[in-house]
Amino acid sequence: MRKIQTLTFVSLFISLLSFSLSTQAQNTPFGKVDSLIQPGKYNVWGYAFMDFYYKSHADTAGSWGGGAYHGRGGSNQYTGVPNQHSSFQSRRIYLGFDYTLSKHFQTEFLLADEDNFNTATGSPAVPNGDLLANGKSSFYLKLANVRWHNIWNGTDLVFGQQATPSFPLLTEVVWGYRSIERTVSDIRRTPSYDFGVGLNGIFDPKTRNFGYDLLVANGSSAKPVAYTNNFKWFYGDIWAKLLNKHLLLDLYADYYRYNWTPTWHHSRQMIKGYVAYTTPKLTVGVEGFINTLKADAIQTPTAGAVDTANAVAQALSVYVRGSIYKDKLGFFVRMDSYNPNKNLTSSNVTNYTKSVGNTSNYYEQANGNQDNVHETFVTAGIDFTPIKQVHIMPNVWYDHYHTMGNPTPDNHDLVWRMTFYYIYGK
Repeated sequence: MRKIQTLTFVSLFISLLSFSLSTQAQNTPFGKVDSLIQPGKYNVWGYAFMDFYYKSHADTAGSWGGGAYHGRGGSNQYTGVPNQHSSFQSRRIYLGFDYTLSKHFQTEFLLADEDNFNTATGSPAVPNGDLLANGKSSFYLKLANVRWHNIWNGTDLVFGQQATPSFPLLTEVVWGYRSIERTVSDIRRTPSYDFGVGLNGIFDPKTRNFGYDLLVANGSSAKPVAYTNNFKWFYGDIWAKLLNKHLLLDLYADYYRYNWTPTWHHSRQMIKGYVAYTTPKLTVGVEGFINTLKADAIQTPTAGAVDTANAVAQALSVYVRGSIYKDKLGFFVRMDSYNPNKNLTSSNVTNYTKSVGNTSNYYEQANGNQDNVHETFVTAGIDFTPIKQVHIMPNVWYDHYHTMGNPTPDNHDLVWRMTFYYIYGK
């Protein structure tokens, strides 16, 4: 009897720590909302990305200082990993739970153990990312919200820690290979989740061809907002599916104030466009953004003159993925181009420095203070799927660095990986 009670308790405990990806899917343009509106329904869910990698070439620029590696790759996961280093690693493990309270109310929770940055061999022993003080991996609460389904026809209201409209609800879904790499806006630290109130809506509930997503949130992701910060992050996008739902269009924008004093108006404002053509055999996608960081730099155009200047980042991502053999073998190829500040030229690059007091949590330039480093990222690989829930993907990860107006020669990071992606409880 005691054994039965123990097993029952363990089962309930696991259920209360689990989250269903299908709940997230219902909020995208591809989800089937009505299929989940069953009071009392819950779903145990999770997945993991794991690799064996070998770094065959490392960028030689950069140095350790202040407990962190200052390299041209910034916070990219292989920045600072030494040449010819190999390792087994996990980059993401999910565990969560969703529960349907009634016909109109649902809850979702997600625990995440994700990759840790700047802890390569030879680096200072400073915990970072999701590591505990003793250096072990840990889970943190990534999603926790309640959804009011159909608060009005075709629109859900969501309150709590939730996915933002930036990429998780659409562009990441269509890219389909988050297990290989983030989308281009995700790499540049646009928040994928935040705490606030949002609307996920469909303009045409019957055909589900046109919709929108809006969110007002703290801008602090999983961290409690500081009492000294009273600004909110505003997110929004509109999307359309045309040509019998094969052509996908998405327009996204966000705005956030970092610092706002009588003498310094410092803010972030992104505009992002996305277009993809998708079929069961082949998908082609193009995503690009312009991100304006107002008064983000100090400019010295002439001797003795000092003024604030905008930093305007640009990125373009192009990818192709498709099927080689139905449900068993596929491929993917992607290339990103990133310019952290189009206002910088070879002639004026020495006149720009960072604004004093720039303490933004989501600083768009992933390579820190190096606004003159242009990056070209490439990944490609094969997706072998022995069963639906398991993907085995040999792939290459390459990032090329060009420092404008600087004698530092071009160089790159090159990593060869065997990635394992598996899904459970789905």
